[in-house]
Amino acid sequence: MKNNQPQSSRGVMLITGATSGFGAAAARMAVTLGFQLVLTGRRKERLQRLQAELGAAVVKIIAFDVCDLDATQKALSALNDEQVPRVLVNNAGLAVGKEPVDQGLYEDWDRMIDTNVKGLLHVTRELTPRMVSGARIINIGSIAGRQAYPGGAVYNASKFAVHGLTQAMRMDLLPRGIQVAQVAPGAAETEFSSVRFKGDDSLAKEVYRGFEPLKAEDVADAIMYIATRPAHVSIQDMLIMPAAQASAYHYQKS
Repeated sequence: MKNNQPQSSRGVMLITGATSGFGAAAARMAVTLGFQLVLTGRRKERLQRLQAELGAAVVKIIAFDVCDLDATQKALSALNDEQVPRVLVNNAGLAVGKEPVDQGLYEDWDRMIDTNVKGLLHVTRELTPRMVSGARIINIGSIAGRQAYPGGAVYNASKFAVHGLTQAMRMDLLPRGIQVAQVAPGAAETEFSSVRFKGDDSLAKEVYRGFEPLKAEDVADAIMYIATRPAHVSIQDMLIMPAAQASAYHYQKS
């Protein structure tokens, strides 16, 4: 996607879950477009490696878990005024387990809801009071937030929540001139399935067998397109799928 704004003075982009997948790809792409970066995630070593790779464009790395409200408040309150984001990418999220609802594990459910819903709310609540008119928030949703599927009950619920939150946030923040968008990917080959299947890479690879899934860079490109629109243009919702995927559960596989 082509951006049409000059690459100077884009300001700060804060990305949650920047240690892998969509977040890391977005960080690498944002640097090429002239953003300064505040990168957050749970894995400090990965943040440090990304900072070393991207250099001076990374103005701050912060290792914390968005599920932990106290840690989130402490980390984000330490940002100075120059580090408050012009663009907030609420990317931290995961799926854990694929059991039917009558066999699901409570700890998996808690982890998904705490990260995908409460974590997004924690970060948004802490940052939005300091964000200025013209800022943008980009929430990472999923096709799973539009269509339910067997074995996805709580992950579906968490991403349906992101879809609803995005719509409500857009209305709440409109008077302050803050735009709110959602990027909702379909099947994308990242660490997602490995985490979902708790490190069983054979099951993770099977998810993508027989078709070409999205890459992290495809989703990052969509994020950057929204982030670089002129101020009078609001991209509010973007559903991005592999060519072989027609819905949450319809694929054309070889």
